Amino acid sequence: MQYPLPIAHLIDSYMKLPGIGEKTATRLAFYTLDMPEQDVQEFAKSLTEVKQDLHQCSICGNITEQDPCAICSNPERDQTTIMVVEQPKDVMAFEEMGEYNGLYHVLHGVLSPMDGVGPEEINIKSLITRLQKQDQVKEVILALNSTPEGESTAMYISKLIKPAGIKVTRLAAGLAVGSDIEYANSITLKRAVQGRTSL
Repeated sequence: MQYPLPIAHLIDSYMKLPGIGEKTATRLAFYTLDMPEQDVQEFAKSLTEVKQDLHQCSICGNITEQDPCAICSNPERDQTTIMVVEQPKDVMAFEEMGEYNGLYHVLHGVLSPMDGVGPEEINIKSLITRLQKQDQVKEVILALNSTPEGESTAMYISKLIKPAGIKVTRLAAGLAVGSDIEYANSITLKRAVQGRTSL
């Protein structure tokens, strides 16, 4: 069926979002059409503001309205520890948990040679520069996803940092509570054995 052009454009726009196929995009487009005018205006304003008002912190790479961000400029944070994460949403997850009080460094991706993503395409160089300038850093925690790309990125960063005498650690990982060993993949089992603790 041929949709009117504004609806067709809106469907195409929704399809650019991750995990949104044509059917879901069509449903969202028609839902948007039925929304009150004010809600649509606020939605459009939110989309514009997120692109115009947010930028990357010049120190850690996290998204922020101010530069440096609230975390980097907070003297109460532990200046001796930096947690390296893949995306800004990972920072939000750790902050929500409330157990970590150190600093962050956001890579904005992981190494993926198959996709043409090398060290220059993500925020690794600025991490090394930062560690050279901030000599009070004693530990770098690599909090990257347990994917082949995450693992290879962690190994790459570790090799760059270790010669400087800075402690490099990974988050504990392994079997999830309630999971069966027989269904775990080899990477999960390897990390579970390596990260075992005393009882």
